[in-house]
Amino acid sequence: MRSTILRSGSTVRKQPTGDQHAECIAHEGTRRPGDEKSVVFELCSGLFASMPRSDQRMKAIHYVRGLLGAEGRKSIRNIATLLGGDAAEQSLHHFISSSTWDWTPVRRALAQHIERVSPPQAYVVHPMIIPKAGETSVGVERRFVPELGQVINAQQAVGVWAAAHDWSSPLHWRLHLTHRWLEDENRRSQAAIPETTVQESLAQCSVEAYLAMIRDSGLPVRPLVMDARNADVLSTVHRLRAAGTPWLLRVDPSVRLTVLEPTFPRRGASMTTQQIMSTAWHMRQLEPRRAPGPETPLRGVRRPGSLVAVSATLTADTRRPGGRPGVAEELLLLGISDGGQLPAELWLTDLTGVRPVELTQLIRLTHRVDRDLAEVADQVGIRDFSGRSFNGWHRHATLASAAHAIALLSGRPNTRRAAAEVTDLTDPARRERHGRGYLTDLGGRPDLAS
Repeated sequence: MRSTILRSGSTVRKQPTGDQHAECIAHEGTRRPGDEKSVVFELCSGLFASMPRSDQRMKAIHYVRGLLGAEGRKSIRNIATLLGGDAAEQSLHHFISSSTWDWTPVRRALAQHIERVSPPQAYVVHPMIIPKAGETSVGVERRFVPELGQVINAQQAVGVWAAAHDWSSPLHWRLHLTHRWLEDENRRSQAAIPETTVQESLAQCSVEAYLAMIRDSGLPVRPLVMDARNADVLSTVHRLRAAGTPWLLRVDPSVRLTVLEPTFPRRGASMTTQQIMSTAWHMRQLEPRRAPGPETPLRGVRRPGSLVAVSATLTADTRRPGGRPGVAEELLLLGISDGGQLPAELWLTDLTGVRPVELTQLIRLTHRVDRDLAEVADQVGIRDFSGRSFNGWHRHATLASAAHAIALLSGRPNTRRAAAEVTDLTDPARRERHGRGYLTDLGGRPDLAS
């Protein structure tokens, strides 16, 4: 599964309680529409409302402002320099590492706020590597990173991002912990890892991160976009089906599918995704495009920016939960070309009523998250927590996500503020307007496949 490497529904808005109102009033004199202080003021009454004490809510605001304003690495020490030095550092360290406030309702409030002010097109599950020099921070160990081609000392986390074509914002995080941490009682105790945390693969960690967010946040159903090349695709699909989630998964070339495409030479045969795409790619015919239908032959154009969509089903998948025995679910296998060559990326989805060009737009959301992780999340210190504890890491990640959203909503460079109309790609009525899989060009928009 690809990781990014560090290189150098609607809710009713709560009114502030007495303490919360006083906290917000303290900042009101400096409010200017659209700036960061204004957005902090706007969020503070709801985002931190679950914190039981007023001093905790004030420290949360101070910490977020430190993440937005501190120079260099967003360590507690650097944040504290903005607030008063050693005493502030000790207070913030306790607030993050040892306090009792729960990050779950804060993340819920953040997710619901993002949904309300700027609904996303999809949720993107995105892994994140956090290089570390020491060995005491929770989850740190030697890990092989394919992008670097080497083993490094690092933490591994998974983020769930709300994403649209011109913005993205992290909503939920999950640390990937291996048996080295979970079976070592001394390490587990020192990091205060909860007893409910069990060993799981990175792919299982990714799916559970998304499912936990959905369970905790009450968000509307939107497509999930995820790199599942190192996952058990059949198991992943079953879990997402059970949650009622439409999905778009990047898959490994070795995943086996049974082709359902009417005009495919080996219809009904079990083949790898690479074999299917190789066959489909060479079936392209240089002819004008026609409206797709059940008997339309595979066709397309030989130019950069092309994609193939082939109707298929998982070979071992003979029954959808709640469906009829022996009836396989129709899926779409998409291959996105790289400069007109054989597809460089293979994606599988149950959104069969959505045009491939629209699916490609969802795939591009992964690039949006890549950019925003580097240009916004890293700048507000998402990877900068240096403490040891499990709870401390999650509290820091939660407040860094809030800082990311504030940067987004306050109009920092490469961010957006205005809400946009979101097309419901899960609408069953859309299925009637499209046929089975087909090879197509991108209607004069080869950039959509880049």
